[in-house]
Amino acid sequence: MSVLQSLKSVDFYRKLKKDLQQELTEASLPGATLSVVATVVMLGLFIAEFNSYMTVTSESKVVLDHFESLSDDTLQVNFNVTFPHLKCDFASVDATNFMGTHDAGLSARVSKIRLDKNGAQLGKHEDRAKPLQHALEEKHDGPATSLALTADSFEAHHHKHDVMVVNFYAPWCHWCKKLEPVWEKTAATLNQKYPGDERLKLAKVDCTAHNAESLCIKNRVDAFPTILVFRKDDTGTSLHESYHGERSVPAITAWSENFLAQVKNQVPKTRMVDSDKDGVADSHHGVGCMVSGLLHVQRAPGMLVMQAVSDGHEFNWETMDVSHTVNHLSFGPFLSERAWTIIPPHIAAAVGSLDDHQFASDQHIPTTHEHSVKVVRHEVTPSSGRRDPVVSYGYVSHSNNIQKVGEVPTVRISYDILPIIVQYSSQKQAFYHFITNLCAIIGGVFTVAGIAASLVDKGMASLQKKQELGKLG
Repeated sequence: MSVLQSLKSVDFYRKLKKDLQQELTEASLPGATLSVVATVVMLGLFIAEFNSYMTVTSESKVVLDHFESLSDDTLQVNFNVTFPHLKCDFASVDATNFMGTHDAGLSARVSKIRLDKNGAQLGKHEDRAKPLQHALEEKHDGPATSLALTADSFEAHHHKHDVMVVNFYAPWCHWCKKLEPVWEKTAATLNQKYPGDERLKLAKVDCTAHNAESLCIKNRVDAFPTILVFRKDDTGTSLHESYHGERSVPAITAWSENFLAQVKNQVPKTRMVDSDKDGVADSHHGVGCMVSGLLHVQRAPGMLVMQAVSDGHEFNWETMDVSHTVNHLSFGPFLSERAWTIIPPHIAAAVGSLDDHQFASDQHIPTTHEHSVKVVRHEVTPSSGRRDPVVSYGYVSHSNNIQKVGEVPTVRISYDILPIIVQYSSQKQAFYHFITNLCAIIGGVFTVAGIAASLVDKGMASLQKKQELGKLG
């Protein structure tokens, strides 16, 4: 019992005895008014403090980017671009740095998917493993045996023959000149092997002729030579496969005979023909291309260049159309689902600023599209502070078109990786801070209200005393 009595002696909150409360305390109207005001003030401050406790505050700062290891000297570039009018056979991706060095991508993984004119995917495109083969010093001494067509005569022959293989060429084209004797000799060979057979015909169209130019534009022929396959049952939406195999009499003859075998129902009908059985189709269809991949480049100003390139064609740059849609462009490793939930919306939007943007070229005017990109590294520290910062790379971009006669239509993405880091952190008020502030609010308001009540009581007592003495007037 003595211990309990000793403990009672340190009681900070001693209470009046119940029988003395009425005698020692007195309620007053000013005191009640101040009590109500104090309660309202405490409630308002509590709500404000609670909102502050629930609010996440953020802070950002900019620091210089120091490379901690050799691996930090490179950066991954991720891209996915759709070209509705550029064939995968010609679509090429090159990386250059600020010194003008080509193939600046230290490692590259690029894939191409062929598209039809509606943008639907037709299949993956495989580039040739070896250079395009051309017949050397081929000669044809006899008369021209392939059909020479114009825009006026084309449709009549198109629907007369079951299969018509057409060589679209330009007289000034070096590769067309090399193909011409091969083409005529192939036509003569087929006429000799199948005399009187009108089901398969080889034809040619001079795209520089005034009466054939519209025909080449209609079929979007901007590379010479272009060899397309037309069938009698074609409709306005039909796809015409193009030939990309060896340019020799035996190769083109064997490839053409495959279509005759399809007409005779000797082999299944297909638009993907591999006549030499080397695993790579000699012909396939598709008018557009979706180019995607990733590169590892040095952390220095550089450029991605996308344009038409071929070791066996010459291009008509006036009709070359590099209209495109940037489906995706980002820098750095792909972010995880957890990372996307951590980074703020404005930083997430900067990760792919060009995503889903379309850029169109004017017809018959060589158009080059330039995209200038400034890249900044972001480090976002989660509010918990217990995990490593989430690293992302955002960028701002500016796009411009260059239209100039003689200019090679190109898509150029110029990037500049700034040597700075924007560190972004978000913090939430600690719970013990909330409790401390809450106690300060209750105690402070209660104390201030008590002081005010004391001053009011003293003032009223002084007035009452003066009134009793008759000093108020």
